[in-house]
Amino acid sequence: MKRKNLIATKKVNKKKLLFKDKKIINLYKKFKSTIYKNIKNRSFAVAVSGGSDSLCLAYLSQIYSSEFQNKIYILIVDHGLRKESSKEALKVKKILKKKNLNSQILSWTKNKPTRNIQKSARDIRYSLISTHCVKKKIKYLVTAHHEDDQIENFLIRLTRGSGLTGLASMSTNTKYSNKLKIIRPFLQFKKKDLKQVTLNYFKTYINDPSNKDDKFLRIRIRKYRKNMEKEGLDTKKIIKTIDNLFSANQALDYYKNKSLYKHASFLSKKKCLINNKIFTDEAGEIVFKTFSHILTLVSGTYYPPRSKKIIDLINRLKSDNFKKSTLGGCIIEYKNNFILVSRELKIGKKIKKTYFQPKK
Repeated sequence: MKRKNLIATKKVNKKKLLFKDKKIINLYKKFKSTIYKNIKNRSFAVAVSGGSDSLCLAYLSQIYSSEFQNKIYILIVDHGLRKESSKEALKVKKILKKKNLNSQILSWTKNKPTRNIQKSARDIRYSLISTHCVKKKIKYLVTAHHEDDQIENFLIRLTRGSGLTGLASMSTNTKYSNKLKIIRPFLQFKKKDLKQVTLNYFKTYINDPSNKDDKFLRIRIRKYRKNMEKEGLDTKKIIKTIDNLFSANQALDYYKNKSLYKHASFLSKKKCLINNKIFTDEAGEIVFKTFSHILTLVSGTYYPPRSKKIIDLINRLKSDNFKKSTLGGCIIEYKNNFILVSRELKIGKKIKKTYFQPKK
């Protein structure tokens, strides 16, 4: 029996899918190069929101599947954060179906967040998709993050005073968990080009009203970029800066990994001991990256806490009056000359209370 959420209801020849437009052919070649390098002919999931970027991703994935016979799973997330979200998800499913693309809607049925809406939407999206992928034993998730997203992320983090790790932004291949990798084949693609491909193939796409709401920092940044370009800070210069920061970050990751090997000992997936000597043996940036990495792994989350909060934690750990603290879903406390980082225990919707212990 065939699985219902496989990409196509029937095999479609690659040549019938590709337009004669040279730009579209070149985009597909770049897309194919990235996917083949990271996934080859293994199955993968495709995150589709209905916007022009993700529909383009679905289309190019369809061509790739016809060429390499991959099983691909198109996943649509219904956050339930807006009244129209369920109707929009069904509309996206219908758009895809017309092109012989089957998809599955993943719905959020828990309480709706009331704060940090865009961050919450992102967390919900990854939570639903990653859970589904692990259940179906899908090891790769392909997303439609593109060059414009990369620039916006850089500028957002710049306004927040992020360090090198944050400013280096997204990479093509990222480990989400031990069972799932995220592949971003569009990071060197412009949004306008993706939109052109989508209109050529699907003739339509979904417009998210939040993309025009100035209450979101990302939308304000998007508008500021036009003025920045007039002052000479154009896309090429920002991308060059991001690339340079990414290279520097990779070099520092080498020393971070050495620091982990030397100072950290994982007692389990939810507990890690860090030798207090890390503060005297390693440079400040390496200490920061080590703690950021450990907090992410122990908490089981994809994104680490904000840089400012990690730096504040490190400064407090160096003091003589440090008491047990919590950060990013972790409990941090001293055990003799070691720092114990353990995952917070949740009881229902409440966090189990613990008493603060002074540093020994």
